[in-house]
Amino acid sequence: MADERTRYFRRLGRLRRSARRWSVTAGGLGGAAAVLTPYAGLGLADAAWAAGAGGAIVLATWRWVDLRALAAQPAPPPVDPAQAAAHSRARLVAAVERLPIGPGVLAEVRRIRSRVALRGTSAAEPWARLDRAGATFTGLRGRLTGVAEPAVAEATAADRSLRDLAARVADVERAIRLAPPETRRPLQEARVALSGQLDSGVAAYERLVVAAAGYVAENARPDVEHPAAARLTEATDLLHGVASALAELRATDPTVRTS
Repeated sequence: MADERTRYFRRLGRLRRSARRWSVTAGGLGGAAAVLTPYAGLGLADAAWAAGAGGAIVLATWRWVDLRALAAQPAPPPVDPAQAAAHSRARLVAAVERLPIGPGVLAEVRRIRSRVALRGTSAAEPWARLDRAGATFTGLRGRLTGVAEPAVAEATAADRSLRDLAARVADVERAIRLAPPETRRPLQEARVALSGQLDSGVAAYERLVVAAAGYVAENARPDVEHPAAARLTEATDLLHGVASALAELRATDPTVRTS
């Protein structure tokens, strides 16, 4: 995607080429009209030459005026490459999200990127557990209605917070590897504390997912027989009764037919 500065110079170049092209056209038509009109006398063809030359001169004048007006404007400042890359990435993400499978693809890409970023750290295993529990909870989310709705918001906030905590644990571990030996002890203590919070948080999230599954199972289990099953049972009993009656009739009168 071109930035404002690039578009400015592209437009400037187009106007310059257009002004030159129309100037050449106006000169050619004007010269032809100046030569042919005295040579052949005034006529319909001479009026066409003169009209074409006049129109080309006007268009060339307008193009030069537009070119000078645009050249008088200051060119936009150069765009920071990081900002340009972020803008292009945002536009690409927005385009993918508009596709039917776009949100799922982006979620999978983000999940893989997060897993790769945590590889080799102690946060990788809790994050994998959190990811499995989160995938399970996503499947249950649509069935958590009624009194269970507040749990959905709590689980969403907890998932986001725990993923951020896992990233912090990984960052602290990387900092420990680079820190001088005399400064590692505070970082080690911070890592142990953060790892403990992460483990306990993931365990609590897993218990929440199990409770959500139990709620969905209990909410889906009716106290009475399912209506479809009851109707099928009645239809089966009816057919058995009809078959028995037809068998008795055929035993007493062999000429009886069912159709």
